[in-house]
Amino acid sequence: MEWSLFAKAEKESMLENEKLKQDIIQKFGTPCAVIDLDIVDRNIAHLQALCDNAKLANRPHIKTHKSPLLALRQMEAGATGITCQKLGEAEVMVRAGIKDILIATNIIGAAKSGKLAALLRDVSLKVCADNPTSLNVYAEAGRAAGRPVTVVIECDTGQKRAGVATPNEAVALAKIVQHDPWLEFGGLMFYPPLDGWLATQEFFDTTQAGLSSLSLVPKIISTGGTPNLKNLGLLDGATEHRSGTSIFNDRMMMAAGVANIEDCALTVYTSVVSRAEDTRGILDAGSKTFTPDTGGLDGFGLVLEHPKARIYKMAEEHGFIDISNCESRPSIGDILRVVPNHVCVVVNMFDQLVAVRGNHIVDVIPVDARGRLV
Repeated sequence: MEWSLFAKAEKESMLENEKLKQDIIQKFGTPCAVIDLDIVDRNIAHLQALCDNAKLANRPHIKTHKSPLLALRQMEAGATGITCQKLGEAEVMVRAGIKDILIATNIIGAAKSGKLAALLRDVSLKVCADNPTSLNVYAEAGRAAGRPVTVVIECDTGQKRAGVATPNEAVALAKIVQHDPWLEFGGLMFYPPLDGWLATQEFFDTTQAGLSSLSLVPKIISTGGTPNLKNLGLLDGATEHRSGTSIFNDRMMMAAGVANIEDCALTVYTSVVSRAEDTRGILDAGSKTFTPDTGGLDGFGLVLEHPKARIYKMAEEHGFIDISNCESRPSIGDILRVVPNHVCVVVNMFDQLVAVRGNHIVDVIPVDARGRLV
């Protein structure tokens, strides 16, 4: 009896899901980026709870969703501010009424263009720097806006990305900030390697001693990264954390061990448009949908209906899928749902996200901050 009830429920779920697929293709076509708002809400609440438990402010990175509506949803759940990657993203968020913004990259070009000064006239911003040239152009923007720019010094403790490589460099930049009337020292920003938190602590402690000698007190000690959620709170002295991908999650976060398949809120709906061979198919989603970024993983996404399938190659408009290991194989016209490897770059390819709850379309969310290069 129990098995028959389970089988009936499973069949009903499959029918409902197939109805949603038909609704998606009829109203929007494929490829289409679809987000499950129930999972989104759960992911937002989970991140906020992790930060609350670690006694850290939550400053989610909007580079993943690029949507003011979703950023406001995060703020309503308890986030104290947001992180942006580009000044253009910050412009979109300010127009939505969000004021507490950290821009987590050196924005020399945006500052020299006058865009930083223009936005500073409307709202105080926090911007990061790891070199004197950035500080100089930020000071010029502050002077033009008539408002000092709050600067957070970015520190590299092993990621080998942006950031000063030594505590002495961090202190030297802080000293420049201290003596410039158009700059204000905000604190320090880190993106520690997963196994580099002890080195980050040593870096921070040494830097903190140097800052104390200048009578500087950092208001912000920011850590970052969704993969680092497993290390949340390990940096003694941290005040906040920046996590972007966790709102949707993706195949990379599954590989990193911080998400399961049921935590992945965004899937790309794509149609099988060709079966050139028995073991090979072609999708209508290619590099203009998934981008060429594999995130270091095999293939370009996880096909939910056929987990053993492998999207092995991309053309601009098509994805090539190896179905030789599939027990059942998709037919031409079938709609497949794909969890992308790297969701942030996928979102940037779409003008809108179709939002669902259960198996029903409930909203269409514009991706207002996509494509911001400056």
